[in-house]
Amino acid sequence: MSDKQKDKKATNFIKYSGMGFQMLGTIGILAFIGYKIDLYRESAQMIFTALLGVLGVIVSLYQIIRQLNNKE
Repeated sequence: MSDKQKDKKATNFIKYSGMGFQMLGTIGILAFIGYKIDLYRESAQMIFTALLGVLGVIVSLYQIIRQLNNKE
């Protein structure tokens, strides 16, 4: 295996693992905001946590699809 192929594999590994952390961060931040809203409103059910968690999944999937379609 040439050095160029090794560099490309390492670059792809970093790129795709970074996408996973980006998804985790987006979902986590939005779910945390929803949790704080539910605590502030003293809700019996964690509606905002669930809604913002789902919104986080949608936003993170959109970001990942956009990045995968971006040809570098």
